[in-house]
This record gives sequence, C-alpha cells and structure tokens, in this order.
Amino acid sequence: MIVDNALYRDGVRVELDCGTGDLKAVREQADGDNDFVWVGLHKPTEEELSQIEEVYGIHPLALEDAFMAHQRPKLERYDDTLFLVLKTLWYVDEFDAVETGEINLFVGHNFVISVRHGEGNALHHARMELEKMESVLKHGPSAVVYAICDQVVDRYEEVGADLTEDVDEVEASVFSEERTNDSRRIYLLKRELAEMRRAVLPLKDPMLRFANQSVRGIAPEAATYFRDVADHLARVAETIDTLDNLLSTAFDAHIAQLSLQQNDDMRRISAAVGLVAAPTLVAGIYGMNFDHMPELHWLLGYPFALLLMMLSSLTVYLVSKRAGWL
Repeated sequence: MIVDNALYRDGVRVELDCGTGDLKAVREQADGDNDFVWVGLHKPTEEELSQIEEVYGIHPLALEDAFMAHQRPKLERYDDTLFLVLKTLWYVDEFDAVETGEINLFVGHNFVISVRHGEGNALHHARMELEKMESVLKHGPSAVVYAICDQVVDRYEEVGADLTEDVDEVEASVFSEERTNDSRRIYLLKRELAEMRRAVLPLKDPMLRFANQSVRGIAPEAATYFRDVADHLARVAETIDTLDNLLSTAFDAHIAQLSLQQNDDMRRISAAVGLVAAPTLVAGIYGMNFDHMPELHWLLGYPFALLLMMLSSLTVYLVSKRAGWL
C-alpha cells in the first residue's frame, strides 16, 4: 500500500490538492530546483510497483528486487537512480530472537521511493522528525536517505543492547553455583548474532561511501550526517564481535563446568560404591560357611562381623571425606 506521498520544497512539505495515491499528479508538481517527492510504500502490490515504474522510470530489475525482498544490504546504480537495500531488525526477548525486515530505497534527482517489508521500523516517525528539521531537509533526497539510515542503525544499537543483557544473563548462569544447561541458549544467541551480522556488515561500505562523498546523487553537504551513521554502525559491528567472543568463551566455560561436574559425580559414586563394597566383602567372606573359619563357633562372632563391616565403611567414608569426594 502507498503509506504517504509528499512533495517537499525548500525543506518544507507542500500541501497538495491531489490524493496520496495519485503518483503522477504529485510527481508533476515537483518542477522546482529545490523540489523533491518522497513516496512511502509498505508491502506494495505488483500494480503499485508498475505505477512506480511508469511514473518514475525505475529499472524493472530493481523493482523486482524490491517486490521479492529478501535481499542482502547493498548499494547499486541503475542509470541515474540509486538503489539501496537496508535490513531492519527488532528483538523479541521472549524467544531470544532477532526478527528482520527490509527497506528498499530508490533515490533519484528529485525523488525518493521507500519500499518497506516486515513489521519493524515504520518510517512514519523518521518522516515526522525530518520534517521538523528544515535545514536538513533542504539537502533533498539525501536527507531522506540519511534519516532512514539513521533510524535503522539506531534500532541496531537497541537490538545490540538487548542482546548484551541476554549475554550477561548467560554468563551469570554459566558461572553460578547451580547446575544449568545453557548450551541451547548460547547457540540461539550466537545464531541471532549471525543474523544481525548479515544486516550490519554489508551496510558499512555504502555508509562509508556516502560519508566520503564518493556516490553521485548524494549531496556532499550530507556527508557529515552519514559520517555519524557510519560511526554508529561501526560501534554496532564491534558490539557484535564482542558478544560473539563472550558467548564462545561462555560456551567453553560451560563445557568445562560440565566436565568438572561429571568428575565430581564420578568421585561421589566411587565413594558410595566403596562404602557398600567394604561391608559386602566382609559379609561375602563370612557367608561362605566353611568349617574352619575364624570365629565360626565363637559366641561373639556375629557381632564381631557386624562391627568389622561398620568399621570398614567408616574407614572408606573418612578417607573419601578427606579427599573431598564426599
């Protein structure tokens, strides 16, 4: 659906008589040097994308990518139009899951078309905030690209903060005195970090190119803003690497803890077996019923055998206790 379709002139939104869905009418009114149009779509239909192709002359291959979605972050040029793909992220703490969406941007001389897939990172807030900053909005389509990239990367940082909390919980669990089974959660968190890495790392190159003023179609005046975005993106990438290393270390520690616990269990079992084996040996000997056995016809032979069993068990218990097995 077409969420919004607005004309901006000298950094200010222009009120129009035509409706949001009339792409051609809005496009035709962007006839000034400082005019541009921002069209926002969410899960567009083939018919809506056909209108975009007809009115704005977007390359059909780029439109196909925008319709199918599931693209990796990238920056491509089709004639005079830039095509930028961003992955959106949001975190579902209940399931330790990073959910993904996608934003496709078509950037031309006097237009920006944003195509959003997924439920996260609605662009209405970015549009409202940008419309409050007339000095930034005067940079034209570059300002829109900056606002969207800035919102997406800010959300990356929020997801990184949520993952940091979960990694801290895993570390506390692994090194606690209680017996825990953290292997599954560690694996899930590492998988979500991999999902986040696939969104963050490919985006670093386009942001650096924007910041270095090396992309035709992005205003040089906007480079300062993109440097800020690139800095935040680098910080997120560092967070991902740090969390991944911490989880790897936590997993190794967890395996070591399991090994120590198993060794401790084996010692306890061995001590318990010794407590039973010693009296069993005595009982086995006195249960053979040979005629010529010590104390066989002695009146106190039976109590003596019981006392011997108790003393043997006590000896095994004291030795095991001193060794720390019990």
